Amino acid sequence: MISHLRGTLDYVSENCIEIDTGSLGFTVNVPSSVIDALPPVGEDIDLFTYLSVKEDDMSLFGFLTRDSLDMFKLLITVNGIGPKAALSVLSAMSPQDIRLAVLSSDAKSLSRAPGIGSKTAQRMIIELKDKVTLEDAFAHHSGGLGNAVISRETPERDEAVEALVALGYSASDALRAVRAVETDGKDTEAILREALKKVGR
Repeated sequence: MISHLRGTLDYVSENCIEIDTGSLGFTVNVPSSVIDALPPVGEDIDLFTYLSVKEDDMSLFGFLTRDSLDMFKLLITVNGIGPKAALSVLSAMSPQDIRLAVLSSDAKSLSRAPGIGSKTAQRMIIELKDKVTLEDAFAHHSGGLGNAVISRETPERDEAVEALVALGYSASDALRAVRAVETDGKDTEAILREALKKVGR
């Protein structure tokens, strides 16, 4: 299994890149988030990778963070979601937004990804809901490896989410807004006040 690649960026196309590791060159399929963050051709690049092996094909998929790689692996466990479809989802949404959409049953957001219809989006929610936690959804990522620092779970934060939903915001937007607030030591009203500023942007 090729789990990691470090080398020189040799070529860039719409949805794949080529990496020269010195003795070998690798074609790697990547989401648009990787394309947007690439260094200039000729500079070094470091990717987490997944090797998909089928009877008539071997394809390598690459990601800038381990979190994106982990989400890719999770997505391909869904019935009917292959590596190309999972890459499409990760091109349209960040791993955190995917978690939020699953937890809030937001099929509309998931179906915005090319090739993902409403039925497939609903299937993703059903099959992933038990594999994604609220702590994952509130994780704050830092650093190139996507290491998560998880804020302490509090009833005040949950109440703020419920209050935003009661005010008419979608569960996905409510979760996202409260996630952006530093909640430790704050009461529900303070969290809600700051979250309203975030959701209104």
